[in-house]
Parts: sequence; C-alpha cells; structure tokens
Amino acid sequence: MALYRHGILGAVVVAAVTWAAPVAADEPQPVTVAHIRLAGSFDEAPVTSDPIFGLGAENFKTKLDRIRKAQSDPAVKALYLQLDGLDIGWGKLDELRRAVTDVRAAGKKTVAYLDNGSTMDYLMALACDEVCMPESGWLLLTGLRGEMLFFKDLLDKIGVRADMLQMGDFKGAAEPFTRSSMSPQLRQQLEGLFDDYFEKGMVEAIVQGRSGKGLTAAKARELIDRGPYTARAAVAAGLIDRIAYADQLPELFKSALKAESVKIVRNYARAKSEELDLSNPFAIFKLLAPPKPVTSKKPKIAVIYAVGAIVTGRGVENPLLGSMVGSTTLIEAIRQAEEDATVKAIVLRVDSPGGSALASDLIWNELNRCRKPVVASMSDVAASGGYYISMAARKIFAEPGTLTGSIGVVGGKLVTRGLEDKLGLKTEVISRGANANILAADAPFSDSERQAMTALMKDVYEQFLDKALAGRKKAGKTMTRAELEALAGGRVWTGRQAKANGLIDELGTLGDAVAAAKELAGIEKTAELEILELPKARTFLDALIESRADAEAPSLGWQRTLGGTLPELAEAWQATHGLLRLRGEPVWALLPYRLKVR
Repeated sequence: MALYRHGILGAVVVAAVTWAAPVAADEPQPVTVAHIRLAGSFDEAPVTSDPIFGLGAENFKTKLDRIRKAQSDPAVKALYLQLDGLDIGWGKLDELRRAVTDVRAAGKKTVAYLDNGSTMDYLMALACDEVCMPESGWLLLTGLRGEMLFFKDLLDKIGVRADMLQMGDFKGAAEPFTRSSMSPQLRQQLEGLFDDYFEKGMVEAIVQGRSGKGLTAAKARELIDRGPYTARAAVAAGLIDRIAYADQLPELFKSALKAESVKIVRNYARAKSEELDLSNPFAIFKLLAPPKPVTSKKPKIAVIYAVGAIVTGRGVENPLLGSMVGSTTLIEAIRQAEEDATVKAIVLRVDSPGGSALASDLIWNELNRCRKPVVASMSDVAASGGYYISMAARKIFAEPGTLTGSIGVVGGKLVTRGLEDKLGLKTEVISRGANANILAADAPFSDSERQAMTALMKDVYEQFLDKALAGRKKAGKTMTRAELEALAGGRVWTGRQAKANGLIDELGTLGDAVAAAKELAGIEKTAELEILELPKARTFLDALIESRADAEAPSLGWQRTLGGTLPELAEAWQATHGLLRLRGEPVWALLPYRLKVR
C-alpha cells in the first residue's frame, strides 16, 4: 500500500527488487576448465608484434605461460589439453610435461584429448591424470624412427663432388654428402642416442604415466612392439583411460570435479589480436606503424634467444627457411643487455644445431666479456656451435632430452666441375699462390690445399676444446683435457648423458635457469623481475627495409603454403639453405643430422 503512495520512487524500488531476484546468493556457479590446444612446432624466438603477420602468433614460451597461468589461476579447477599433432623435440616435450605436472601438483584435474595420437602427442598426454580418445581414433605408438637423407648418389649423377674434412671420428656432418650410408662411428652414436630416448624418454614415461595400471618396463616395451592401436584396443591395453568424444568432456569434468556445471574456456589465456576498421583508409598506417617500445626502470633478466643455424651477419626469421642465428644480430642483443642498467643477469636460450665456427666464436666472445652473470638454458638442440656459445655461461641447464655436445668441426666444399661439364660450361682460371684455389668449386683439394685446410680445422678444433675446458672450469667442473677429448670428437649426447658426463651442470627448465641467474646476480629468490626478450622480432616492414646482402627477404605466400602442405620438402629445403649460407666459410661447427621422431 505504501509503495503506491510514493509514486515514481516506489516504481523504482519495485523494479530494483524484481531485477535482483534471479541472482540468489546460494546459486551454484559453473566450475572453470582451461582449454589449451597444443599442435605443430613451437619456435623459441620472441613473437613479433607485427600487425600484419604477427596477429595471434604464439611461441613456446607463450604456451608454457598459458599452462602456468592455469596452474596459478584460482578460478581454474582443471586443465583440458587438446593434442593435435605435436611436432617438437625432446627438450620442449620435457618442459611441457613438467609444466603439466606442476598443474597436477597444484591439485587441479588434468585431462588430455587426442583424435589420433602420434608419439609426441601420447608422451605429452601421459603427463595428465586421464587420456581420452574418440572411438574412431587411433594411437600410433610404434616406437622411434630416425631418418637421415644421403645426397652422394644424387651428387654423383649430376657431376658434383663433396670434398670434405672433419675433426673427430664421430663428427658426421659431412656424411650425407660424402657417403651413401652411415659410417660405423655415426651409427654407433645414433644407436646410443636412440637407446636413451627409447628407454628413458619413452618406456619410463609410459611406466610412470600409467602407474595406476601396474605396467612394468618389460610390459611397456611389449605394448610398443604391438602398436599401433585403435582407441578400444588402447583402453584394453591400459594405454589410455576412456573412449570419449570432445562434446562428452564437459560431463567428464562435472563428474571428476563434483560440480553441477562446468564452463570450458576455449583457448584459455590466448592473447586476442586487435581488430582494425579496414573500411577506414587511414587504418593501413596503423598496420604499418612500428610497435611502441615498452620500457621500464624495473630490474630485469634478459633472455637472449639463439634459435636456428648459426651464421655470420644478420639472422633470419622465415617460415620456410627456418630461423637462423646471425652473429651480428645476437651480438647487438648481448650488448643491449650488457649496457642496460636495469638488466641484472643474462639467460642464453639455445635451440641451435650450430653452423659457422667463426660466428659461434664471435658470439662466445661477446658473452664471455659480459660483466653480468650469464646462464645458458638448452631447449631441443644445443649442439656443436650451439654448445660452443653456451661455454661462455657460468652455469648450463638442459632438459633430459636435449640433444647437445658434438664438440668437433667439419669443413670442405662442393666441387661442381662435373656438373659444369654436363651443362657445357667451361671455366678458365688464372691464379698465383699454391693454395689460391682452396675454396674454388672447380676442383677438389690439392695435396697442398688439403694439408693447409686440415691445419686450419685442427686449430679451430683445438680452440673449441680450450674454450669448452675453460667454460667447465668457470662452472666449477674439474675436467682434464683427456677426459674432455673422450667426450668430444663429434660425439652427441642427450641432456641426461651430458649431465652424467659433466658437459652441463643441471637438468632444468628455462625458469630454473632464470632463477639461477637471479641467484648469481645476488637477487632474492622471491624478488619479482621483468623478463626482457632479445633480440626483438623483426616486423614485416623491418624485413623489407633490411633486405640487404646480409639479410633475407620476408617470406612469401607460396613459402607458407609449401611449409604447411609439404613439410618434408620444407625441412629438406631448410637444411640445404643453411648449408648454402655456410658455403663461403671454411670451417663449420654443425650437428650432422636432425633427429625426427615418427
């Protein structure tokens, strides 16, 4: 009755009461589940903020950060990993698995879903509480297979000869060009690598991941030998937990979390790109405008990325050709970190098979002269030149599955005289000096040239050994030259083996390396520091401007298409292009192969 007497005020009160009524205090809220999709390969290098080609791009660190955010987010009660064709190495696999294990340790449910599980998909899924597949899915658990492509017979057919020299019996970088099959030494070290990856990286992962199924190592090997599996057969064998389609997962989470409802946040914590009004003719200027630099006076740790083959000059960021570590680019980044008063320490993040011995040494020297603490963190690969540059660090971290070592050098040239003859090309040469033609492509090494080339390579190999010994001494490792030589000669090791042999210091993640850098810089463990990622990724416009002799032009649409539709061809072209960049240098510190798990 009184409400009517207050007129309009009363109407407002009634409206307010009516609006608030549906939101009851005891109404249950849906439980949040974070969904993250892991697919393809993850580059280590910083992601460009290029508004044309960088929209929505993610790198390896971005994926890890999203998983860690799910771990620390109090609203998130479970993690849903969608695995859809992971194409990563063992180092990245170890770090991703560690991140998911930390989510589980935080008391949160983790579920992996895979349509058709490759080896890497399944090994990643084993880090979760449960593994699900649709009824029509299959599990390609068949063991490990490595490929090495040999070009000698092809070169013979077209009249090209590879005249190569190497320091170290196990340094097989030139074998694809000089042999039609593996040497006994190369096969021996590959067998050792595969034994470690199979027993430690695969069999142990299955035993630990399926601990509730009572699997032994012998049983795991037997299951691998019986693969592949349909989803039903995988459940029966205890390799996965249940058959479920993606649309059934909300019910699974409701049951596991004892919740009345769940909310699956798709692509949890993924950055959204800015939408531009392209109907505005001035919007193109916003697209082409360089990103505004973000600076602060807060203390920082600089993480410097060395990703790809190591070459002299400027680096390359190209989807088809792959990333390359340019000595000029990396030295500029190191100097920027050294001269920045807010940077307290440097972490060198390495994912490189090596390359130019000269470029590797230039980078090593710049790191070695830093007054700030330097810690190395190895990703999938840090071998040969990648190991060389790590020797400047006061402490080296690697993942158990990191491919490292390969202390040795190789050098030589491709002789194209036979090809020129086939094509009807004739070359006449005028020279002075016994070794004037040492790098000429029209003839193999003469006795004098071979002797001089061997002396040059031996000296570079001795430098490599000297700097490796000095690096180990800096890290507090006592090692004689004879002990190091027994581990060198081009031998390649997993992170586990390298730790046991004293070639690295600790098994750990990039986060562990950052923590060690803070400690060496005298900073408290609990102190919050910013991360400065270097070198800064180049934008499309930068690449156009810098397309000089020492920089690569930006990738074109056909290159992206080739990399997506014919990945094997793209990988072969990346390897060939890397060698072409090195062809003018006499000595290489290069890993002899790319390990691909299939």
